[in-house]
Amino acid sequence: MSVTNPRFDAPGPDAAALLFSGVSVIVRHDPIMKRHVLIFGLVGGLLIATLQYTEYRFVVIEHSFEIYGALVAILFAAFGIWLGLRITGNRETIRETVVVKEVLVHAQTPAEAPASASSLEPFTPNTARQQALGITARELEILTLVARGFSNREIATQLFVSENTVKTHCARAFDKLGAARRTQAVQRGKELGLLP
Repeated sequence: MSVTNPRFDAPGPDAAALLFSGVSVIVRHDPIMKRHVLIFGLVGGLLIATLQYTEYRFVVIEHSFEIYGALVAILFAAFGIWLGLRITGNRETIRETVVVKEVLVHAQTPAEAPASASSLEPFTPNTARQQALGITARELEILTLVARGFSNREIATQLFVSENTVKTHCARAFDKLGAARRTQAVQRGKELGLLP
């Protein structure tokens, strides 16, 4: 269907095309139409704003407890993050760098190693020194395991005794050797010929 446009005296577009594409042409040239479009646009905008406002009020009234709870949660979360950053932010960060250095050590071949009878025999502790210090066989056994690097729990498991028993034997052996720490006791035991 073709519609004639009286303003231009030429055949115009279809009615549907006039609604979508020709509105800007008509609005530019007709002040009355411009005013109608502006009024309809403002009224439509006001109606949409009114509907959105009533929907907003309904949501706020209907879900006010949840909204206020979420606002309080956000407030406390923000305060907690700020406080945590404030408390931990002033601490100095200590960075530790581990340097691994490869050291070449010349290993002796069996031909270069001195062939002595003492190196082929198993180690035997100095029993005279052991008796002079008053170290029992069990204390010496535990001291030997300490020298191998076992923990108290591992020693207790291996010897089928409780961990407290191992601690007691260690304390007595350390006292008899005059050592305060495990490393001192092992070093002193080696010096006295009690440990290999």
